[in-house]
Amino acid sequence: MLRGGTVVRRFTVLYAAGFLGSGIVLLALTRLMSGVRLSAPAPPSTGVPGDPSGLAAARQEIRELRTQLADVHGQQEHRWAVASLVALVVMAGLSLLLGRLLAGRVLRPLRLITAATRRISAENLHERLAVTGPADEVKELADTVDGLLERLEASFVAQRRFVGNASHELRTPLATMRASLDVAVAKPEPAAQTLALAGRLRTELDRVDHLLDGFLLLARAEHGAFADRTLLSLGELAREALDARTADIAAKGLALRTEVRPTAWTRGSAALLSRLVQNLVDNAIAHNEESGWIRVAVDGDGSGARLVVETGGRVLDQGEVDRLGRPFERLGTARTGSEGSSGLGLSIVAAIVAAHGGRLVLRARPRGGLRVAVTLPSAAPEGRTVTAEVTA
Repeated sequence: MLRGGTVVRRFTVLYAAGFLGSGIVLLALTRLMSGVRLSAPAPPSTGVPGDPSGLAAARQEIRELRTQLADVHGQQEHRWAVASLVALVVMAGLSLLLGRLLAGRVLRPLRLITAATRRISAENLHERLAVTGPADEVKELADTVDGLLERLEASFVAQRRFVGNASHELRTPLATMRASLDVAVAKPEPAAQTLALAGRLRTELDRVDHLLDGFLLLARAEHGAFADRTLLSLGELAREALDARTADIAAKGLALRTEVRPTAWTRGSAALLSRLVQNLVDNAIAHNEESGWIRVAVDGDGSGARLVVETGGRVLDQGEVDRLGRPFERLGTARTGSEGSSGLGLSIVAAIVAAHGGRLVLRARPRGGLRVAVTLPSAAPEGRTVTAEVTA
């Protein structure tokens, strides 16, 4: 029993066993020190022939008294045994109660430390346990956890700063390379090979530039501090993203269905949330099959604002789908082997959702394709209204 269960249960059993053992020892000492023992009645004396009748009567009375005394001792022994049993039962109950209280008292700081540690994540590493009290083992544990959180925060900050700085610094050589290409192409009668090489280099530079934009956006989303928080409608953002990609949808022959409700309001960064919706729509177009379909649903209530983007296609493995929220993760391709994709689309979406306190769920559809569901905290529209729209 001591090897299983919670620490509180084990401590309760140990404390209860200690209390109960102390009670048994106390009763045993009381029994020994009281000197109470069973006294067997003395065998009756046989009268000597020729004794006077008065002496015979006295001896008879003594025998009766001895019998009564033995009965009294037996009753005392019985009462003592019953009282001891009742005392042990009461002591066992009190031991369990006191053991539970003491175990809860002893482990209360650990529960507080556990609850506080669970609340701390990558978005609020600046928080600390800050346990006060005597310099005992519990405070030493809390201070150790605080030190670990401090080192983790420094590591996260350094990583995000490096990504942001590196992305900014790489823009300068990219701009220089673009300028050099423009100069080479602008020369009178450039060679055909030069034009072909310039075209390929421009394509690669566009990919690198897009990748750097993704890095900067990812670093900003993971930082989690937005000065441009405002009231937004996920429905409006979804319509804007779809309208901007009408030509891409038509070029691939995709059937589009939208279900937009007027209650999907949230509060956050307009630039980041707009990029979130755009990435989901771009992902649904780029990784769809020819003449496939896309479903975009937007709804919301008091529990949150929800955006769902579904696509058809081949049956996907859920294990691979679960990794799509990480940077440079793709389905069925190598880390750097996907044309036209930086591998940061869904990782940026995951970072933006986490920064806004939302939830991202990626699911492989049983009949093929992918379902992406985003839930963000809802916000009151303050009298603003949006017309509901359902389009096939």
